[in-house]
Amino acid sequence: MKIAVAGVGYVGLVTAVGFAHHGHMVTAVDLDTQKIAGLTKGISPIYEPGLETLLQEQLAANRIQFTTDGASAYADADAIVIGVGTPENEDGSANLSAIYQVAREIGQSIQKDCLVIVKSTVPVGTNDKIETIVQEALKHAVHVDVVSNPEFLAQGSAIYDTLHGSRIVIGTESRAAEEKMRELYDAYGQPILAVSRRSAELVKYASNDFLALKISFVNEIANLCDILGADIEEVTEGMGYDPRIGNSFLRAGIGYGGSCFPKDTKALHWLAEDHGFVLRTIEAAIKINEKQKYVLMHKLRKELPNLAGKKIAVLGLTFKPNTDDLREAPSIPNMRVLQKEGAIIQAYDPIAMAKTAEILGDATIMKNSVEEALDGADACLIFTEWNEICATSPDTFNNYMATPLVLDGRNCFDKHAMALAGITYQSIGRPLAKVRQLQ
Repeated sequence: MKIAVAGVGYVGLVTAVGFAHHGHMVTAVDLDTQKIAGLTKGISPIYEPGLETLLQEQLAANRIQFTTDGASAYADADAIVIGVGTPENEDGSANLSAIYQVAREIGQSIQKDCLVIVKSTVPVGTNDKIETIVQEALKHAVHVDVVSNPEFLAQGSAIYDTLHGSRIVIGTESRAAEEKMRELYDAYGQPILAVSRRSAELVKYASNDFLALKISFVNEIANLCDILGADIEEVTEGMGYDPRIGNSFLRAGIGYGGSCFPKDTKALHWLAEDHGFVLRTIEAAIKINEKQKYVLMHKLRKELPNLAGKKIAVLGLTFKPNTDDLREAPSIPNMRVLQKEGAIIQAYDPIAMAKTAEILGDATIMKNSVEEALDGADACLIFTEWNEICATSPDTFNNYMATPLVLDGRNCFDKHAMALAGITYQSIGRPLAKVRQLQ
């Protein structure tokens, strides 16, 4: 099929490259001329393992092209994918202005029957509004089917998730649209679930919010483990054997971040309240996650009540490894607190230091290696479990830090090995205890 994709952000670009990989002819559209120029040369504007290689392969095969001319791209497309962003408004609701703008342009531009496929995460009922906008903007007598087709991509594994997804959800209001969608995804070889449009919209929010609930629950139990002297990793191992629970998303830490969970929990909570219904579980998850971001700071203040003039190493800046995304990353608000209290920050991340320096307005805090960040530090805070950081030996902390105090927000290290090395080590839900002895 001939496919146009509106938006070359995270969702749009990965979707476009995926369709091209499966043999479709793809034109991706964006207003950002700099992004389009780079993509035309095979340069991805985002860091995602495997994305740039796949992009360059599709360019070489002439199956993908990039343009700022949306009208031309939409005019004769068999399917048009909307993959633009739905950022969070101040009240927590989803900002849909970009989606509605694209819908109007699509209506004004299309000259043949086509599918309009909404990949962007949108509140329930948005596809109905998009259909109305497209129909009202039509300049030619064509038939348009609007389809909800939510994405289930995890940052850091988006290419794998695209090529080997657990399911493809399509929400349609006609049998003809469903059949066209099945044809579009035929080469993917993944299970296809066909539902109503509104159900498809809610599948996305319900999935993300359920995972956010699991993370929030395990973090609450981890905090209780700190109080009671239990070990969260032993607790979750026992839980994970139960097939009704499973062992995914049971790793304790300093909360969820990124572009999906924080935004989607707030959006669903706002949507429910707008209809006079309070999702109390989601409301609790939002509050728990916001508090969890600062667990390391609370631990640090107990060890160093006065942070002024103290050198604090910060390892890992992104919200998770294998991405350059800093949206809702716990490192950012914590470093702002450190700045405000006069601490000397020495930060390192394999990917995101330039972006972080821009956000915080200080490039001098960025160091070129783990060792440089640790040099002379009075304490070390770990926010992201990059492989490079997890591979740091206990000796490195001892040799470089002024005081080997390590506060680990991602449970990267063996707590007993760190203690045996003479490091004051605190993690999440894993209080130090005597090693069990065999009698």
